[in-house]
Amino acid sequence: MNEPVKPSRPKRNKRLRNIIRNIGRSEFALSTTSRLMIWYLEWVRRTNKIVVEPADILDTLTPQQPLIVGVWHGQHILMPALPIGLNASAMISKNFDGEVTARVVEYYGNRTIRASGGRNQKQTLRKGGMIGFLEMLNTLRNKDNVVQTADIPKGVAKRVGLGIITLGQKSGAPIVPLAIASSRRHIFKKSWDKTALNMPYGTTAIVVGELVHIPQNADEAALEACRENLENELNRATKRAYELTGKPE
Repeated sequence: MNEPVKPSRPKRNKRLRNIIRNIGRSEFALSTTSRLMIWYLEWVRRTNKIVVEPADILDTLTPQQPLIVGVWHGQHILMPALPIGLNASAMISKNFDGEVTARVVEYYGNRTIRASGGRNQKQTLRKGGMIGFLEMLNTLRNKDNVVQTADIPKGVAKRVGLGIITLGQKSGAPIVPLAIASSRRHIFKKSWDKTALNMPYGTTAIVVGELVHIPQNADEAALEACRENLENELNRATKRAYELTGKPE
């Protein structure tokens, strides 16, 4: 009598990987990870000295709303928990990390737009970036602020993409270059954007650069000039934020 055929090892390994993947995507995993993230951000926020430059920036920004707040990838982790005083909508990708981030952002009273950009037009369409762009544009036209990372996901770190520039041009809203840095931090050097994890018991600096206005009739050359200007302002604000922590980059 023939013995039953046992599943091959590759098939068993694939089945195990699928089980682990499904557990990782479960509501329990999402809820637990989100709560841990919120707990950690609160710990960091409550144990850090917060320095803001300019000190009266909120008085300057409030009358100019709606605003586009531009930040670099890798510097955004602590942003939802900081007492900046401006609520906003943020475009967040549709993956596990994005779902966790969305829950954290919404916990602090902000709104989310579930989409992400890409390094080329095909990727942008696949990830819903065009729909996300239109939703952000509509949000600004409804007089609400938005937050957008200025560099393209998994592209060239700290190089401003045209997405945020086009959003500023079409909406007429000024772009606010914003940088966040902490004296106690861990840099994930293998990540494409050198993500900085803010840590407790230190100093965190928030620096706002000069607002960038994009003319609605700007031609290609003018848009490139605005792109370079925003890039320079973000880099300047970032450098200054690290200086204010007492531990420059």
